[in-house]
Formats: sequence, C-alpha cells, structure tokens
Amino acid sequence: MKSFMMLLGGLMLTLSALAQEAVPFNGLLLDGKGKPIRRARVYVNEDRYTQSDKQGRFGLTNVNPDDTIRIRYNKHTYEVPVAGKTTLTVRVLPDLKFESEETPSLLDYGFSYVKQREYAGYDSRITGEELMRTGCTDILSALSGMIPGLNISYDDEKGTYVVDIRGSGQAADLTPLYVVDEIVVPSIDHIHLNQVAYVIVMKSGNMYGSRGGNGAIVVRTKSAETVGLKLKP
Repeated sequence: MKSFMMLLGGLMLTLSALAQEAVPFNGLLLDGKGKPIRRARVYVNEDRYTQSDKQGRFGLTNVNPDDTIRIRYNKHTYEVPVAGKTTLTVRVLPDLKFESEETPSLLDYGFSYVKQREYAGYDSRITGEELMRTGCTDILSALSGMIPGLNISYDDEKGTYVVDIRGSGQAADLTPLYVVDEIVVPSIDHIHLNQVAYVIVMKSGNMYGSRGGNGAIVVRTKSAETVGLKLKP
C-alpha cells in the first residue's frame, strides 16, 4: 500500500509539472516589403517582454488563445490579437496598420527558434502612486528603504546619490544604468514623482549588456504611456 501511495504521489507530481510546462510561441515580424524588423519590443504583459532579433524573429511563452500581443516599433504600439493561433507572422504596414497570419512551420522549431524569450528578471516594479505616498519628490529618495538589498545614500561632497542595487557594499563604482522611456540617461534626478508611471528595479541588467553590470533602474513616464495609448491602432 505504501509503495502504491508513493507511486501515485510521483505520478501526481509529474502531471503537475507537465501542466505547468512552458509552451513556446514563435513569431516573425516583417515590414511592408517583407524585410525583417529588428529590436521591436514584443509583449503580452509589459512586465514580461522580448525583442525581435536580426531576422525579425521573436519568442514568447504560455500565450493564451485570447491574449493580445503588443508590438512596440517606431514609437507606435500595434495590438495583434492571438485569436487562438499558436504562431504569428506579423507584417507592419503604413498608417498604423498590420496583417497577421498563423505560420505552422514556425511551431516546429520549439524553444530553439530564438535565443531569448520574455525577460522577467527585474526584482521590483513600483508605481508612481506608491512612490508619491512616501512624501518624497524624487525617485531615488522614494525608493530608499522600499526594496531589500537596495542601498541609497547621499554624498554631500559630490552632491550626488550613491546607489548600490546589489547590496554588496563594495568600494568600486556601483552606479546602476538609468533608463527612461527606453533611452539610457546619465541621471534620473530631474524626474519628479508626479511624472512617473512606474519604476522597475533590476538587480541584473544583463539585457543592456555590460552597461547593466551594476543593475538598472528603468523609469516609465506618464507622458510616454499617454503617447503610447494615443498611437495604438
């Protein structure tokens, strides 16, 4: 009886693992002339996204039949309904239009289709409203004490913040990469909290290459969110 129960337990664990197994969703992004579009941001939920590669290929996981895939390209956001498809070839056309079709051959590649799927390596996403409730007026002051391992102090002599995302406390320069609305900037001191839609703190900024070696603080402003909404087809 004991052996049977152990076998049954093992079977249940196996079935549970299979049920949770990630399912690849492969896509191809082309312009109106059929040429690949590279470095377009592709996502279902903005906190999990990928980018199209040099061949215009992109990969997501666990896309539901009723999801909408959003493609951010040339400052425009295209919303492409999945509509039950398991793969998509999307052609971006003039006047914010697009065509999409299922491409069964892409499914055969599985996870090997692209090197990188969704990036979800950030540790904290905090809304502007949450930051405003701290009573501070700038981002770094508001973040101080909100995230475990994030050390922020002020250097009176230099008149700048000292930021250590990894919490290592080493003497070397630990300044993270600052990214505002997808543009790398030297500082975020000039951004008032009433301008912030949300902030993402990444302990690993590898998606930005060597520049993100000390992590990254990514800021999305309300104005960028508003423009994005207006540009959606």
